[in-house]
Amino acid sequence: MRPPAFWDSPTHPLSRILAPLGQLYGKRVAARMDRPGERAACPIICIGNFTLGGAGKTPTALAVATMLRGLDAEPAFLTRGYGGRLAGPIAVDPSRHISSDVGDEPLLLARCARTILARKRPDGAKLCRELGADVVVMDDGLQNPSLAKDLSLAVVDAGSGIGNGLAFPAGPLRAPLSRQWRHVSGLVIIGGDGPGEAVAAEAALRGLPVHRARLVPTAPNSVEGKPVLAFAGIGRPRKFFDTLVQAGANVVETRPFPDHHPYRASDLAGLVARADALGAVLVTTEKDMVRLPAEFAAGVTAFGVTLRIEDETRLLAQLRRVVEMLSPSRDRDRPTVSSPPPA
Repeated sequence: MRPPAFWDSPTHPLSRILAPLGQLYGKRVAARMDRPGERAACPIICIGNFTLGGAGKTPTALAVATMLRGLDAEPAFLTRGYGGRLAGPIAVDPSRHISSDVGDEPLLLARCARTILARKRPDGAKLCRELGADVVVMDDGLQNPSLAKDLSLAVVDAGSGIGNGLAFPAGPLRAPLSRQWRHVSGLVIIGGDGPGEAVAAEAALRGLPVHRARLVPTAPNSVEGKPVLAFAGIGRPRKFFDTLVQAGANVVETRPFPDHHPYRASDLAGLVARADALGAVLVTTEKDMVRLPAEFAAGVTAFGVTLRIEDETRLLAQLRRVVEMLSPSRDRDRPTVSSPPPA
């Protein structure tokens, strides 16, 4: 979904009208979060956020998995596969699964480490372990109580923060922030100098580690100096467009689409025609790229980004404590599986 403009204003008439519904919804989600979860056979690290919409969870999950490998752990990703038709639990295979099967984020995660899709997260965690993982990294799921978490990191976009601070549908929060803090072990704030700084300040007052990070292009020279028609169907497409400008692209036009947008033939034909008229190249995100038909994707440049933690020391300390929970005999009893099971 595309966040409505009134989610940035607590005094907007729609925010006021919807506030009672938001209070009911937020109270219900908060009560659900407080339920005890099932304990998995290996540690669970959750990468979530306080709000609906994009905050940078997937790049954070990828960065955490890389850091875990540096600590001699074997991570696997666990995702519910938003937008896909399969319920799982299954191992995601980019060579045979497409975004309509499993969603877009699982296809990106699977490039980095074994990725398990499961609507029922305890079943997914069990399969992660059976396939050789000794740490599970959940992409999203902070508000889902089905699994007990050993470490939960909330990701906040500094440029948007928590919007008007109200619960859905009056605002972007999934539950009142005051009720969500008790479930968080640390904060990852991406970017700086925006409304998210207030959230970072509150985290620090609560004694939580605040991990500052930024998204950096993986190949900035791929767009430098080029006329670009940029399009994106992500939670906050404006952030992607700004990143292109910062990388030196001449962004002549932008086309935002809703998050996880399933591109139709008419969408693609319109983008091609407009790019031809402007003499521009089509550029999109890696997340959007996996949702494009192969014949169309061949004419599009995917502009990738990666998360860079400014000071990894504190985050490494938190991850090291999780790794220390692993049994010393894990290398002996870790299952060995040569290939994922069939879907």
